[in-house]
Amino acid sequence: MLIKIKDVFTSGWVFDASEHELKNRYQMVNIGILLSSAGLVFGIIGNYIRDLHDFIPLEIALLCMNFVMFFALRKYRNFFEFFAMGMTLQYTFLFLFLIYLSHPSDLKHLWIFTYPIILLYFQKTVHSFYWLFFILLMLLVAPLQSFVEIKYSMYQVFYISFVLVIVSIIIYFYKKKIDEAKSTILQQQEMLKNFNSELEKQVKDKTMELIKLNESLEVAVEQKLEELRKKDQILEVQSKQAVMGEMISMIAHQWRQPLSTITLQIANLQLKHMLSNEKRCKDMDEALSNISNTIIYLSETIDDFQTYFRPNKESVTIELQELLQRAVNFALTRVHDRNISLTVDKQNSITLKTYANELVQVILNILNNAIDAHNEAKSSNPFIAIDTFIEKELITISIHDNAGGIAKEHISRLFEPYFSTKGKNGTGLGLYMSKMIVEKQFGGEIEVQTSGSETTFSIKIPINVG
Repeated sequence: MLIKIKDVFTSGWVFDASEHELKNRYQMVNIGILLSSAGLVFGIIGNYIRDLHDFIPLEIALLCMNFVMFFALRKYRNFFEFFAMGMTLQYTFLFLFLIYLSHPSDLKHLWIFTYPIILLYFQKTVHSFYWLFFILLMLLVAPLQSFVEIKYSMYQVFYISFVLVIVSIIIYFYKKKIDEAKSTILQQQEMLKNFNSELEKQVKDKTMELIKLNESLEVAVEQKLEELRKKDQILEVQSKQAVMGEMISMIAHQWRQPLSTITLQIANLQLKHMLSNEKRCKDMDEALSNISNTIIYLSETIDDFQTYFRPNKESVTIELQELLQRAVNFALTRVHDRNISLTVDKQNSITLKTYANELVQVILNILNNAIDAHNEAKSSNPFIAIDTFIEKELITISIHDNAGGIAKEHISRLFEPYFSTKGKNGTGLGLYMSKMIVEKQFGGEIEVQTSGSETTFSIKIPINVG
């Protein structure tokens, strides 16, 4: 019901925010038409009862005019100003008619004081001043003209005009204050709307930032968890190596005395054989010598293993060739089994101060990888060559092989932890730990180059470490 009444006062039209004043004028014109029609109906009934039939045709004509404008407003929106002009003209004519033809005792002139309201709400402010000036002029001229005899004196007309001006001024300033208040409210509503829009945008942006932050945090947490898992696996490998070192120490302790006893017994046999008058057998001498050399090698190998797994970090001064030979000795058996030619450049006599065990571990790891690659490649004339270079205070150990090369897509990930091309046979920690040892322990760098079937690992470390 409220919606229908609202539609009646706006003639059924829809107005946007910029048409607020036009909407108010529509409402006032419709209200004016309805009130005017009610007044005309009341006048027709009153004049009929008082047997004043002269005014009835005019009132009926004005009432019909109201009905026409009421329905025309709902159909022709573009003609609103014309209809507002018609309503203003109707009220102007009616009020002048009351002054010119009614008697002061009827008090009908009181209706004229509603005229400023009609002007200010039917017309634009500038136009309303013109209409007000016109009706004041017509009021003041009324006692002076000789065409129609009026019942009002000059004083009465002047007094009515004066009160009309006062009422017009009061209504004008009241409307102005109302319009300013409405304008302020509309501005605040617009500001509030903009604030809400900005707040919604900020909330949306902050929400997106929080979503991205949560996603980045999830990724960061996942990365940290992955790093912790990798560290746990590395610690597990290191702990296994520590346990292996303890086991090898126990084995070395158990094996050393029997090996020494065997060596002494062979020496006694050789000495007795030399002191006896019996004919010496060349083959037996060679066999005993080979057995003695092999036992000595086994003893040295056990020493190397025991030193290799000992977790000390003391740097030692050592010949580079001796260090390389120690690493090679670990791999000799695998090299001979696979008929791989292993050469070590012995031209450079270099003495360095370094962590021998760690450097042996790095070289041995690369050697074992080369041997494994040869085993898979089945290359003809397989070889591994170790060369050394020195430049200023930097030593370069180059390990070169022809075991098939490394795929380009694997080069960038070669030193990543747990990346392995050996499948189940590889842990993916060897080269990663080698890189960590070279960079963290020695302050050096390790590089790899591959071309065709050949690969070269270069280990660059300072000549003095620790």
